[in-house]
Amino acid sequence: MIGDVGRLVEIESPSLDIVALSQSARELASIMEQRLGSPATIVDCVAGPHVHWVGGGTPKVLIVGHHDTVFPKGALAARPFTVEGDKATGPGIFDMKAGIVQAIHGVAALADRSGVEILITSDEEVGSVHSRDLIVERAKACGAVLVLEPSADGGALKTARKGTGTFELHVLGRASHAGLEPEKGVNALVEASAQILRINTFGNADLGTTVTPTVAVVGTADNVVPALAKISIDVRVVEAVERERVDALMNSLKVENPEARLEIKGGFNRPPMPPTASTWLFPMAVEVAREMGLPELQGVAVGGGSDGNFTAAAGVATLDGLGAVGGGAHADHEWVDVSLMPSRALLIAGLVSRLQQNRQ
Repeated sequence: MIGDVGRLVEIESPSLDIVALSQSARELASIMEQRLGSPATIVDCVAGPHVHWVGGGTPKVLIVGHHDTVFPKGALAARPFTVEGDKATGPGIFDMKAGIVQAIHGVAALADRSGVEILITSDEEVGSVHSRDLIVERAKACGAVLVLEPSADGGALKTARKGTGTFELHVLGRASHAGLEPEKGVNALVEASAQILRINTFGNADLGTTVTPTVAVVGTADNVVPALAKISIDVRVVEAVERERVDALMNSLKVENPEARLEIKGGFNRPPMPPTASTWLFPMAVEVAREMGLPELQGVAVGGGSDGNFTAAAGVATLDGLGAVGGGAHADHEWVDVSLMPSRALLIAGLVSRLQQNRQ
């Protein structure tokens, strides 16, 4: 497994880099064919190719992951794939190349692989805009979904996720010379500041709703009244009703300066994944782990989104966080505990076997 992880990590695969993702998809398909004994299909997509492996027979379980990463080309040169003791590091190793390898080896350990599908997509880190329909289609066909996102702290599985979205506020003003005639301008920075303070009140900690301005791009020169400001706002909700409330608030923003204009772009991308999505899958995983003598499993709700949000919203039983144990997702210190990779692969194998039996 460590060797296969190295093969994937050493091929950089930034989101939307079609050439890099194509190379990554070919290597991933090669690993699948070597370990599983039958070829995978590379599915062309404008965002980069997906990889789909089908074990044959009646579909019963879909294993979902992604091979794109948040790391730009060149990250590997700065932080090459390294294994020291039980700790392996490298760009994308935790989110989620080690998890993909664990799943492949887990399925490979089964004598019967019928009913199993593995779908590894190319655009999860940028919202799954182009893979969402395919994921939901295969999820509905299979009836149960196992998501290879990294585990929560201590190896916990993810039984619920917040719905997520990104809004972009554009403030349109009017440029003028900041020293000679500032009064003739409409200062987009000043207007944006007022709007940011207002938006910062839209969250509701009691309900788990967060509304966080995160990025501001404004101004062209220190002697020019800025004519344009662009503000990104990260939004996360537990309850669907909160999604509607925040969406209404964002779209009802009014200017303080009547000469300025506001444009709201973006919105919610992933619906919440409620605890009900894993009502019977999580207890099954706990029982499988106990029967196999694996570490006791915990389940937690988390704030981040995944493709499990889509499958859960489609009414398909979904269990997330079945990937690697480690830490530092999306950070330079991303790492995986390789000593736990066999037990996580066995957990996948046990869950798949149980789903094959239960859904005959």
